[in-house]
Amino acid sequence: MSTTSTVSAAPVTDGPPVSATAAARRAVRRRTLRVWASRIGLAAFVIGGWQAFTTWGIVDKFFFGQPSGIAQRLIELFQHGTEFGSFYANIWTTIQEALVGFALGSVTGVIFGVALGQSPFLADVLGPYIKMVNAIPRIVLGSIFIVAFGIGTLPKILLAAVLVFFIVFFNAFQGVREVDRNILANTKVLGASQWQVIRHVTVPSALTWIIASLHSAFGFAIVGALVGEVLGAQSGLGLVIKTAQNNFDPNGVFATMLVISVVVLGAEWLIGKVEHRLLSWRPPAPSEAGGTI
Repeated sequence: MSTTSTVSAAPVTDGPPVSATAAARRAVRRRTLRVWASRIGLAAFVIGGWQAFTTWGIVDKFFFGQPSGIAQRLIELFQHGTEFGSFYANIWTTIQEALVGFALGSVTGVIFGVALGQSPFLADVLGPYIKMVNAIPRIVLGSIFIVAFGIGTLPKILLAAVLVFFIVFFNAFQGVREVDRNILANTKVLGASQWQVIRHVTVPSALTWIIASLHSAFGFAIVGALVGEVLGAQSGLGLVIKTAQNNFDPNGVFATMLVISVVVLGAEWLIGKVEHRLLSWRPPAPSEAGGTI
């Protein structure tokens, strides 16, 4: 007596993984919506409260401005410009100074940070002098640069570069110090030259520290350009703010500050895109997996 059994092959489906992936995507979308709803709600609460308090006379709009007045002043600036020329030209002047200062400070900061991080001797020799220069108030440096180079764009670029340099330098220096010494030893055993070690091991390992410093560095570049323009300039957003302040025009001050904020947020977005591209090889950190600010 023979018994034959047949086993029907069940089709293999990817149901659970697909469902998990879809659920994860829905969770990410829900979180994004909650974040943006909270951001918009917070902005509406602050702006609405500001408008209400100034309208009711609880806060004096002569000193603190008013959101409706700021919006009106912003429209006037873009339509009619300033006494120093087009508002667009003033914006571009400040952006140019900040961009050049940002590039100059970032490059020199990375070079000095990597060099001193690689050489304890150089770090011991130059360390005290770098700390001394870093302790000088930036407004004093701005005054020195204006006295030395006039009220053109060069003093603003130098001041922006100084502010950026120290942020990038200290991060690059610490990033180089945090490189795994076992990896460095192995690359040297394999016959890598000093330049190859720096290019393929040290800089990529410190890149996370360097990129992290750039997020705040551009904001400081803008601050450096603005401080230089307030001290002495022929155009730029700092001069617009200084003139509005002298004319007791808080709406003009806040309107210009709003434009500066938009510029900085745009630069932050671009730096985030560059970071994502340069560090695509790095596994995401837990905070990044949960969402970014």
